Amino acid sequence: MPTGPVVIGVDSSTQSTKAALVDTETGALLALGRAPHTVGGAEGARETDPEEWWTALTRAVADALRQSAVPPAAVTGIAVAGQQHGLVVLDAAGRPLRRALLWNDTRSAPQAAALTDALGSPGAWLARTGSVPVASMTAAKWQWLREIEPRTAAGAAAVRLPHDFLTERLCGTAVTDPGDASGTCWYDTGRAAYDHELLALLGLDPALLPAVAPTGGTRVGTLTPAAADALGLPAGVTVAAGTGDNMAAAVGLGLGGAGLLDRPVVSLGTSGTVFAATRTRPASPGIAGFAAADGSHLPLGCTLNCTLAVDRIAALLGLDREDATRGDGLVLLPYLDGERTPDLPHATGLLTGLRHATTPQALLGAAYEGAVFTVLRALDELLAACGLDPAAPSVRELPLRLIGGGARGRVWTDTVRRLSGRPVVVPAATELVALGAAALAGAAANGVDPVALATVWGAGAGRELDPVEQDEDTWQRIAGVLAHAAPTLLG
Repeated sequence: MPTGPVVIGVDSSTQSTKAALVDTETGALLALGRAPHTVGGAEGARETDPEEWWTALTRAVADALRQSAVPPAAVTGIAVAGQQHGLVVLDAAGRPLRRALLWNDTRSAPQAAALTDALGSPGAWLARTGSVPVASMTAAKWQWLREIEPRTAAGAAAVRLPHDFLTERLCGTAVTDPGDASGTCWYDTGRAAYDHELLALLGLDPALLPAVAPTGGTRVGTLTPAAADALGLPAGVTVAAGTGDNMAAAVGLGLGGAGLLDRPVVSLGTSGTVFAATRTRPASPGIAGFAAADGSHLPLGCTLNCTLAVDRIAALLGLDREDATRGDGLVLLPYLDGERTPDLPHATGLLTGLRHATTPQALLGAAYEGAVFTVLRALDELLAACGLDPAAPSVRELPLRLIGGGARGRVWTDTVRRLSGRPVVVPAATELVALGAAALAGAAANGVDPVALATVWGAGAGRELDPVEQDEDTWQRIAGVLAHAAPTLLG
Protein backbone atom coordinates (compact mmCIF):
# COMPACT_ATOMS: atom_id res chain seq x y z
CA MET A 1 0.00 0.00 0.00
CA PRO A 2 1.20 3.55 -0.63
CA THR A 3 2.56 5.68 2.19
CA GLY A 4 1.31 8.91 0.63
CA PRO A 5 -0.79 10.28 -2.22
CA VAL A 6 -0.53 8.47 -5.56
CA VAL A 7 0.04 9.98 -8.99
CA ILE A 8 -0.09 8.53 -12.49
CA GLY A 9 2.68 9.06 -15.02
CA VAL A 10 1.75 8.16 -18.60
CA ASP A 11 4.35 7.22 -21.20
CA SER A 12 2.65 7.37 -24.62
CA SER A 13 5.40 6.12 -26.92
CA THR A 14 5.56 5.13 -30.57
CA GLN A 15 4.20 1.61 -30.16
CA SER A 16 2.55 1.43 -26.74
CA THR A 17 1.27 3.32 -23.71
CA LYS A 18 2.36 2.69 -20.13
CA ALA A 19 0.70 4.09 -17.01
CA ALA A 20 2.73 4.10 -13.79
CA LEU A 21 1.09 4.38 -10.38
CA VAL A 22 3.68 6.04 -8.14
CA ASP A 23 3.75 6.77 -4.41
CA THR A 24 4.66 10.46 -4.14
CA GLU A 25 6.32 9.99 -0.74
CA THR A 26 8.79 7.28 -1.76
CA GLY A 27 8.73 7.16 -5.55
CA ALA A 28 7.81 3.48 -5.35
CA LEU A 29 6.34 2.07 -8.55
CA LEU A 30 3.11 0.51 -7.31
CA ALA A 31 1.90 -0.81 -10.66
CA LEU A 32 2.55 -0.43 -14.37
CA GLY A 33 -0.29 -0.81 -16.84
CA ARG A 34 0.33 -1.36 -20.55
CA ALA A 35 -1.62 -1.19 -23.80
CA PRO A 36 -0.39 -1.33 -27.41
CA HIS A 37 -1.17 0.84 -30.39
CA THR A 38 -0.27 0.31 -34.00
CA VAL A 39 1.97 2.13 -36.47
CA GLY A 40 1.17 1.92 -40.16
CA GLY A 41 2.81 3.10 -43.35
CA ALA A 42 5.48 2.18 -45.85
CA GLU A 43 8.12 3.94 -47.96
CA GLY A 44 8.95 6.44 -45.24
CA ALA A 45 5.39 6.89 -43.94
CA ARG A 46 4.75 6.31 -40.23
CA GLU A 47 1.22 7.07 -38.99
CA THR A 48 -1.12 6.24 -36.09
CA ASP A 49 -4.75 7.15 -35.41
CA PRO A 50 -4.61 9.47 -32.34
CA GLU A 51 -7.78 7.84 -31.02
CA GLU A 52 -5.67 4.71 -30.47
CA TRP A 53 -3.50 6.70 -28.06
CA TRP A 54 -6.52 7.72 -26.02
CA THR A 55 -7.92 4.17 -25.98
CA ALA A 56 -4.50 2.83 -24.97
CA LEU A 57 -4.21 5.43 -22.19
CA THR A 58 -7.55 4.43 -20.67
CA ARG A 59 -6.68 0.73 -20.91
CA ALA A 60 -3.21 1.22 -19.40
CA VAL A 61 -4.62 3.16 -16.45
CA ALA A 62 -7.30 0.51 -15.92
CA ASP A 63 -4.63 -2.20 -16.08
CA ALA A 64 -2.51 -0.43 -13.46
CA LEU A 65 -5.46 0.06 -11.13
CA ARG A 66 -6.41 -3.61 -11.48
CA GLN A 67 -2.89 -4.73 -10.59
CA SER A 68 -2.64 -2.58 -7.47
CA ALA A 69 -4.48 -2.24 -4.20
CA VAL A 70 -4.66 1.53 -4.75
CA PRO A 71 -8.19 2.93 -4.51
CA PRO A 72 -8.96 5.44 -7.26
CA ALA A 73 -9.68 8.08 -4.61
CA ALA A 74 -5.98 7.99 -3.61
CA VAL A 75 -4.91 9.31 -7.01
CA THR A 76 -4.19 13.04 -6.86
CA GLY A 77 -2.50 13.85 -10.17
CA ILE A 78 -1.77 12.68 -13.71
CA ALA A 79 0.62 13.80 -16.44
CA VAL A 80 1.35 12.60 -19.96
CA ALA A 81 4.76 12.27 -21.55
CA GLY A 82 4.40 11.66 -25.28
CA GLN A 83 6.51 10.84 -28.31
CA GLN A 84 7.86 14.09 -29.70
CA HIS A 85 7.26 15.87 -33.02
CA GLY A 86 4.12 14.05 -34.18
CA LEU A 87 1.56 16.15 -36.04
CA VAL A 88 -2.09 15.87 -34.97
CA VAL A 89 -4.72 17.92 -36.84
CA LEU A 90 -8.22 18.17 -35.41
CA ASP A 91 -11.61 19.43 -36.51
CA ALA A 92 -13.73 21.86 -34.52
CA ALA A 93 -15.11 19.01 -32.39
CA GLY A 94 -11.63 17.83 -31.43
CA ARG A 95 -11.70 14.77 -33.72
CA PRO A 96 -8.63 13.86 -35.80
CA LEU A 97 -8.92 14.83 -39.46
CA ARG A 98 -6.40 12.15 -40.43
CA ARG A 99 -3.91 9.75 -38.90
CA ALA A 100 -1.09 11.50 -37.03
CA LEU A 101 2.25 11.88 -38.77
CA LEU A 102 4.84 10.41 -36.38
CA TRP A 103 8.33 11.63 -35.55
CA ASN A 104 9.95 8.90 -37.68
CA ASP A 105 7.91 9.66 -40.80
CA THR A 106 10.59 10.80 -43.27
CA ARG A 107 8.33 11.93 -46.15
CA SER A 108 8.76 15.57 -45.12
CA ALA A 109 12.54 15.64 -45.80
CA PRO A 110 12.13 17.83 -48.93
CA GLN A 111 9.96 20.27 -46.99
CA ALA A 112 12.58 20.43 -44.21
CA ALA A 113 15.28 21.33 -46.71
CA ALA A 114 13.06 23.94 -48.38
CA LEU A 115 12.22 25.53 -45.03
CA THR A 116 15.90 25.79 -44.17
CA ASP A 117 16.53 27.58 -47.47
CA ALA A 118 13.47 29.82 -47.00
CA LEU A 119 14.95 31.34 -43.85
CA GLY A 120 18.34 31.76 -45.48
CA SER A 121 20.56 29.29 -43.62
CA PRO A 122 20.67 26.65 -40.88
CA GLY A 123 22.15 29.30 -38.59
CA ALA A 124 19.03 31.44 -38.89
CA TRP A 125 16.92 28.56 -37.60
CA LEU A 126 19.39 27.80 -34.81
CA ALA A 127 19.28 31.39 -33.62
CA ARG A 128 15.48 31.36 -33.39
CA THR A 129 14.46 27.82 -32.45
CA GLY A 130 17.69 26.12 -31.36
CA SER A 131 17.21 23.48 -34.09
CA VAL A 132 17.43 23.13 -37.85
CA PRO A 133 14.41 21.62 -39.64
CA VAL A 134 14.76 17.93 -40.43
CA ALA A 135 12.09 15.45 -41.46
CA SER A 136 11.34 14.63 -37.82
CA MET A 137 10.35 18.16 -36.82
CA THR A 138 6.68 19.11 -36.69
CA ALA A 139 7.16 22.20 -38.86
CA ALA A 140 8.35 20.04 -41.75
CA LYS A 141 5.38 17.72 -41.32
CA TRP A 142 2.93 20.63 -41.32
CA GLN A 143 4.53 21.96 -44.50
CA TRP A 144 4.22 18.48 -46.06
CA LEU A 145 0.53 18.43 -45.14
CA ARG A 146 -0.01 21.88 -46.69
CA GLU A 147 1.61 20.77 -49.95
CA ILE A 148 0.39 17.18 -50.26
CA GLU A 149 -3.01 17.36 -48.52
CA PRO A 150 -3.98 21.05 -48.71
CA ARG A 151 -7.67 20.45 -48.02
CA THR A 152 -6.85 18.70 -44.75
CA ALA A 153 -4.50 21.48 -43.68
CA ALA A 154 -7.04 24.14 -44.61
CA GLY A 155 -9.73 22.32 -42.61
CA ALA A 156 -7.70 22.09 -39.41
CA ALA A 157 -9.32 23.77 -36.41
CA ALA A 158 -6.48 22.76 -34.08
CA VAL A 159 -2.88 21.56 -34.39
CA ARG A 160 -1.44 19.46 -31.59
CA LEU A 161 1.52 17.33 -30.59
CA PRO A 162 0.72 13.80 -29.35
CA HIS A 163 1.04 14.66 -25.66
CA ASP A 164 -0.99 17.87 -26.17
CA PHE A 165 -3.80 15.84 -27.72
CA LEU A 166 -3.96 13.52 -24.71
CA THR A 167 -3.63 16.29 -22.12
CA GLU A 168 -6.53 18.12 -23.73
CA ARG A 169 -8.61 14.94 -23.61
CA LEU A 170 -7.87 14.69 -19.89
CA CYS A 171 -8.70 18.22 -18.78
CA GLY A 172 -10.38 19.99 -21.71
CA THR A 173 -7.62 22.63 -21.89
CA ALA A 174 -5.50 23.18 -24.99
CA VAL A 175 -2.01 23.37 -23.49
CA THR A 176 1.53 22.22 -24.10
CA ASP A 177 4.86 22.81 -22.32
CA PRO A 178 8.20 24.38 -23.33
CA GLY A 179 9.93 21.00 -23.65
CA ASP A 180 7.62 19.41 -26.20
CA ALA A 181 6.93 22.76 -27.93
CA SER A 182 10.67 23.15 -28.55
CA GLY A 183 10.57 20.15 -30.90
CA THR A 184 8.25 21.85 -33.39
CA CYS A 185 10.68 24.32 -35.01
CA TRP A 186 8.11 27.08 -34.52
CA TYR A 187 8.94 27.74 -30.85
CA ASP A 188 11.70 30.19 -29.87
CA THR A 189 13.70 28.55 -27.06
CA GLY A 190 15.47 31.84 -26.29
CA ARG A 191 12.29 33.88 -25.74
CA ALA A 192 10.27 30.86 -24.53
CA ALA A 193 7.41 31.66 -26.89
CA TYR A 194 6.00 30.81 -30.29
CA ASP A 195 7.82 32.57 -33.13
CA HIS A 196 5.08 34.36 -35.05
CA GLU A 197 7.29 35.15 -38.03
CA LEU A 198 8.03 31.45 -38.45
CA LEU A 199 4.34 30.63 -38.08
CA ALA A 200 3.63 33.12 -40.87
CA LEU A 201 6.29 31.41 -43.01
CA LEU A 202 4.49 28.12 -42.37
CA GLY A 203 1.04 29.56 -43.02
CA LEU A 204 0.01 28.39 -39.55
CA ASP A 205 -2.48 30.49 -37.58
CA PRO A 206 -1.27 30.83 -33.95
CA ALA A 207 -4.90 30.44 -32.85
CA LEU A 208 -4.70 26.77 -33.89
CA LEU A 209 -1.96 26.06 -31.34
CA PRO A 210 -2.24 25.29 -27.61
CA ALA A 211 -1.08 27.71 -24.94
CA VAL A 212 2.39 27.05 -23.51
CA ALA A 213 2.49 26.40 -19.74
CA PRO A 214 5.56 27.71 -17.85
CA THR A 215 6.84 24.17 -17.15
CA GLY A 216 5.70 20.60 -17.61
CA GLY A 217 4.87 20.41 -13.91
CA THR A 218 2.38 23.26 -14.08
CA ARG A 219 -1.19 22.48 -13.01
CA VAL A 220 -3.41 23.08 -16.05
CA GLY A 221 -6.73 21.75 -14.79
CA THR A 222 -8.52 18.69 -13.46
CA LEU A 223 -10.02 15.65 -15.13
CA THR A 224 -13.22 16.39 -16.97
CA PRO A 225 -16.23 14.28 -15.98
CA ALA A 226 -15.94 12.37 -19.27
CA ALA A 227 -12.22 11.67 -18.79
CA ALA A 228 -12.71 10.71 -15.15
CA ASP A 229 -15.43 8.26 -16.16
CA ALA A 230 -13.24 6.76 -18.92
CA LEU A 231 -10.32 6.33 -16.50
CA GLY A 232 -12.30 5.25 -13.45
CA LEU A 233 -10.87 8.15 -11.40
CA PRO A 234 -12.36 11.05 -9.43
CA ALA A 235 -13.14 14.18 -11.47
CA GLY A 236 -10.99 16.36 -9.19
CA VAL A 237 -7.66 14.73 -10.06
CA THR A 238 -5.04 17.36 -10.98
CA VAL A 239 -3.74 17.34 -14.56
CA ALA A 240 -0.21 18.59 -15.24
CA ALA A 241 0.96 20.14 -18.49
CA GLY A 242 3.17 17.11 -19.15
CA THR A 243 5.98 17.10 -21.72
CA GLY A 244 7.81 15.12 -24.40
CA ASP A 245 9.19 11.67 -23.69
CA ASN A 246 12.86 12.68 -23.66
CA MET A 247 12.17 15.60 -21.35
CA ALA A 248 10.24 13.32 -19.01
CA ALA A 249 13.13 10.83 -18.91
CA ALA A 250 15.44 13.68 -17.91
CA VAL A 251 13.08 14.60 -15.06
CA GLY A 252 12.89 10.96 -13.99
CA LEU A 253 16.68 10.87 -13.78
CA GLY A 254 16.70 14.02 -11.67
CA LEU A 255 18.52 16.03 -14.34
CA GLY A 256 18.42 19.79 -13.97
CA GLY A 257 20.39 22.49 -15.74
CA ALA A 258 22.52 23.39 -12.72
CA GLY A 259 25.73 23.96 -14.66
CA LEU A 260 27.46 23.61 -18.01
CA LEU A 261 26.39 19.99 -18.35
CA ASP A 262 24.54 17.59 -16.04
CA ARG A 263 25.06 13.85 -16.55
CA PRO A 264 24.93 12.93 -20.25
CA VAL A 265 22.37 10.25 -21.06
CA VAL A 266 22.37 7.60 -23.78
CA SER A 267 18.92 6.14 -24.41
CA LEU A 268 18.69 2.92 -26.42
CA GLY A 269 15.13 2.47 -27.59
CA THR A 270 13.32 2.29 -30.93
CA SER A 271 15.45 5.34 -31.65
CA GLY A 272 18.77 6.10 -30.00
CA THR A 273 19.01 9.46 -28.25
CA VAL A 274 21.65 11.35 -26.32
CA PHE A 275 20.82 14.31 -24.13
CA ALA A 276 21.97 16.33 -21.15
CA ALA A 277 20.58 19.15 -19.02
CA THR A 278 22.35 22.50 -19.22
CA ARG A 279 21.79 26.17 -18.43
CA THR A 280 23.53 27.14 -21.65
CA ARG A 281 21.61 27.39 -24.93
CA PRO A 282 23.64 25.32 -27.39
CA ALA A 283 23.46 25.93 -31.13
CA SER A 284 24.70 23.21 -33.46
CA PRO A 285 23.21 22.02 -36.78
CA GLY A 286 23.60 18.38 -35.74
CA ILE A 287 21.86 18.76 -32.38
CA ALA A 288 18.30 19.67 -31.46
CA GLY A 289 18.45 22.56 -28.99
CA PHE A 290 15.39 21.56 -27.00
CA ALA A 291 14.03 23.13 -23.86
CA ALA A 292 13.74 20.99 -20.73
CA ALA A 293 10.54 20.46 -18.77
CA ASP A 294 11.96 22.43 -15.82
CA GLY A 295 12.82 25.58 -17.78
CA SER A 296 16.49 24.79 -18.51
CA HIS A 297 17.81 23.40 -21.81
CA LEU A 298 17.99 19.81 -23.05
CA PRO A 299 20.23 19.54 -26.11
CA LEU A 300 19.54 16.24 -27.84
CA GLY A 301 20.87 14.12 -30.66
CA CYS A 302 18.65 11.42 -32.15
CA THR A 303 19.27 8.45 -34.41
CA LEU A 304 16.32 6.73 -36.04
CA ASN A 305 17.89 3.27 -36.08
CA CYS A 306 18.64 1.66 -32.77
CA THR A 307 17.12 -1.41 -31.07
CA LEU A 308 14.44 -1.94 -33.72
CA ALA A 309 17.02 -1.95 -36.51
CA VAL A 310 19.35 -4.35 -34.72
CA ASP A 311 16.45 -6.64 -33.85
CA ARG A 312 15.50 -6.65 -37.54
CA ILE A 313 19.01 -7.80 -38.48
CA ALA A 314 18.82 -10.50 -35.80
CA ALA A 315 15.48 -11.69 -37.22
CA LEU A 316 16.86 -11.82 -40.76
CA LEU A 317 19.73 -13.96 -39.49
CA GLY A 318 17.51 -16.18 -37.34
CA LEU A 319 19.46 -15.23 -34.20
CA ASP A 320 18.56 -14.14 -30.70
CA ARG A 321 19.59 -10.55 -29.99
CA GLU A 322 22.17 -11.79 -27.46
CA ASP A 323 23.87 -14.14 -29.95
CA ALA A 324 26.19 -11.45 -31.33
CA THR A 325 29.97 -11.52 -31.37
CA ARG A 326 32.34 -8.70 -32.36
CA GLY A 327 32.03 -7.47 -35.93
CA ASP A 328 35.34 -9.04 -37.00
CA GLY A 329 36.25 -6.42 -39.60
CA LEU A 330 32.69 -5.86 -40.84
CA VAL A 331 30.97 -2.49 -40.97
CA LEU A 332 27.17 -2.43 -40.96
CA LEU A 333 25.42 0.93 -40.82
CA PRO A 334 21.83 -0.16 -40.04
CA TYR A 335 20.09 2.85 -41.59
CA LEU A 336 16.94 0.87 -42.30
CA ASP A 337 14.59 3.86 -41.89
CA GLY A 338 16.80 6.64 -43.17
CA GLU A 339 18.74 8.51 -40.51
CA ARG A 340 18.44 11.72 -38.53
CA THR A 341 21.93 12.16 -37.01
CA PRO A 342 23.62 12.21 -39.49
CA ASP A 343 20.81 13.81 -41.49
CA LEU A 344 20.28 11.19 -44.23
CA PRO A 345 16.48 10.81 -44.40
CA HIS A 346 16.57 8.59 -47.51
CA ALA A 347 19.47 6.39 -46.40
CA THR A 348 19.41 2.63 -46.59
CA GLY A 349 21.59 0.13 -44.75
CA LEU A 350 25.23 -0.27 -45.77
CA LEU A 351 27.35 -3.41 -45.28
CA THR A 352 30.99 -3.87 -46.15
CA GLY A 353 33.79 -6.28 -45.21
CA LEU A 354 32.08 -9.62 -45.91
CA ARG A 355 34.34 -12.68 -46.26
CA HIS A 356 33.81 -16.44 -46.65
CA ALA A 357 34.60 -16.84 -42.96
CA THR A 358 32.03 -14.24 -41.84
CA THR A 359 29.59 -15.69 -39.31
CA PRO A 360 25.98 -14.65 -38.70
CA GLN A 361 26.96 -13.79 -35.13
CA ALA A 362 29.67 -11.39 -36.33
CA LEU A 363 27.21 -9.82 -38.79
CA LEU A 364 24.80 -9.17 -35.93
CA GLY A 365 27.66 -7.78 -33.85
CA ALA A 366 28.49 -5.37 -36.66
CA ALA A 367 24.88 -4.13 -36.57
CA TYR A 368 25.27 -3.40 -32.85
CA GLU A 369 28.55 -1.62 -33.49
CA GLY A 370 27.10 0.50 -36.30
CA ALA A 371 24.12 1.56 -34.21
CA VAL A 372 26.21 2.33 -31.11
CA PHE A 373 28.80 4.23 -33.17
CA THR A 374 26.04 6.44 -34.59
CA VAL A 375 24.63 7.16 -31.13
CA LEU A 376 28.04 7.90 -29.59
CA ARG A 377 28.97 10.11 -32.53
CA ALA A 378 25.84 12.13 -31.79
CA LEU A 379 27.01 12.33 -28.15
CA ASP A 380 30.31 13.86 -29.28
CA GLU A 381 28.36 16.46 -31.27
CA LEU A 382 26.24 17.24 -28.22
CA LEU A 383 29.28 17.70 -25.98
CA ALA A 384 30.91 20.01 -28.51
CA ALA A 385 27.70 22.03 -28.83
CA CYS A 386 27.80 22.58 -25.07
CA GLY A 387 31.35 23.95 -25.26
CA LEU A 388 33.14 20.77 -24.20
CA ASP A 389 35.94 18.88 -25.92
CA PRO A 390 34.70 15.26 -26.30
CA ALA A 391 38.30 13.99 -26.25
CA ALA A 392 39.36 15.85 -23.09
CA PRO A 393 40.19 13.46 -20.21
CA SER A 394 37.87 15.32 -17.82
CA VAL A 395 34.99 14.95 -20.29
CA ARG A 396 35.75 11.31 -21.02
CA GLU A 397 35.49 10.63 -17.30
CA LEU A 398 31.86 11.77 -17.23
CA PRO A 399 29.71 8.67 -16.61
CA LEU A 400 27.11 7.89 -19.24
CA ARG A 401 23.61 7.16 -17.93
CA LEU A 402 22.45 4.24 -20.07
CA ILE A 403 18.68 3.92 -20.29
CA GLY A 404 15.99 2.44 -22.53
CA GLY A 405 15.22 -1.13 -23.46
CA GLY A 406 18.71 -1.69 -24.83
CA ALA A 407 20.26 -0.87 -21.46
CA ARG A 408 18.87 -4.21 -20.21
CA GLY A 409 20.72 -6.14 -22.92
CA ARG A 410 24.19 -7.54 -22.32
CA VAL A 411 25.44 -6.97 -25.88
CA TRP A 412 24.11 -3.42 -26.01
CA THR A 413 25.80 -2.51 -22.72
CA ASP A 414 29.06 -4.22 -23.64
CA THR A 415 29.17 -2.51 -27.03
CA VAL A 416 28.55 0.95 -25.53
CA ARG A 417 31.33 0.40 -23.00
CA ARG A 418 33.75 -0.94 -25.62
CA LEU A 419 33.21 1.80 -28.22
CA SER A 420 32.97 4.69 -25.73
CA GLY A 421 35.68 3.75 -23.23
CA ARG A 422 33.65 5.64 -20.63
CA PRO A 423 32.24 4.71 -17.23
CA VAL A 424 28.59 3.73 -17.45
CA VAL A 425 25.72 3.89 -14.95
CA VAL A 426 22.65 1.74 -15.62
CA PRO A 427 19.83 3.17 -13.47
CA ALA A 428 17.83 0.61 -11.53
CA ALA A 429 14.54 2.20 -12.61
CA THR A 430 13.35 0.92 -15.97
CA GLU A 431 10.38 3.21 -16.67
CA LEU A 432 12.04 6.60 -16.53
CA VAL A 433 9.67 8.33 -18.94
CA ALA A 434 6.64 7.25 -16.92
CA LEU A 435 8.41 8.09 -13.64
CA GLY A 436 9.32 11.53 -14.99
CA ALA A 437 5.69 12.09 -15.96
CA ALA A 438 4.69 10.99 -12.46
CA ALA A 439 7.09 13.55 -10.96
CA LEU A 440 5.45 16.23 -13.12
CA ALA A 441 2.05 15.09 -11.86
CA GLY A 442 3.30 15.17 -8.27
CA ALA A 443 4.69 18.66 -8.79
CA ALA A 444 1.38 19.92 -10.17
CA ALA A 445 -0.65 18.30 -7.39
CA ASN A 446 1.59 19.40 -4.52
CA GLY A 447 3.28 22.59 -5.69
CA VAL A 448 6.84 21.22 -5.59
CA ASP A 449 9.75 21.14 -8.04
CA PRO A 450 9.53 18.03 -10.24
CA VAL A 451 13.30 17.52 -10.59
CA ALA A 452 13.79 17.85 -6.84
CA LEU A 453 10.96 15.37 -6.28
CA ALA A 454 12.47 12.85 -8.71
CA THR A 455 15.88 13.31 -7.08
CA VAL A 456 14.40 12.33 -3.73
CA TRP A 457 12.91 9.26 -5.39
CA GLY A 458 16.42 8.27 -6.53
CA ALA A 459 15.41 6.80 -9.88
CA GLY A 460 18.72 7.85 -11.45
CA ALA A 461 20.82 5.65 -9.16
CA GLY A 462 21.92 2.23 -10.33
CA ARG A 463 24.64 -0.18 -11.31
CA GLU A 464 28.01 1.49 -11.91
CA LEU A 465 30.32 -0.06 -14.52
CA ASP A 466 33.99 0.91 -14.75
CA PRO A 467 35.39 2.03 -18.09
CA VAL A 468 37.09 -0.48 -20.39
CA GLU A 469 39.74 0.29 -22.99
CA GLN A 470 38.17 1.91 -26.02
CA ASP A 471 38.07 -0.24 -29.17
CA GLU A 472 39.65 2.40 -31.40
CA ASP A 473 40.16 0.02 -34.32
CA THR A 474 36.42 -0.62 -34.66
CA TRP A 475 35.62 3.07 -34.12
CA GLN A 476 38.04 4.22 -36.82
CA ARG A 477 36.91 1.52 -39.24
CA ILE A 478 33.27 2.60 -39.00
CA ALA A 479 34.21 6.30 -39.12
CA GLY A 480 36.24 5.71 -42.28
CA VAL A 481 33.38 3.94 -44.05
CA LEU A 482 30.89 6.65 -43.09
CA ALA A 483 33.26 9.40 -44.20
CA HIS A 484 33.75 7.88 -47.64
CA ALA A 485 30.20 6.69 -48.28
CA ALA A 486 28.48 9.50 -50.14
CA PRO A 487 24.81 10.09 -49.27
CA THR A 488 23.92 9.01 -52.81
CA LEU A 489 25.23 5.54 -51.93
CA LEU A 490 23.14 5.50 -48.76
CA GLY A 491 19.78 6.15 -50.31
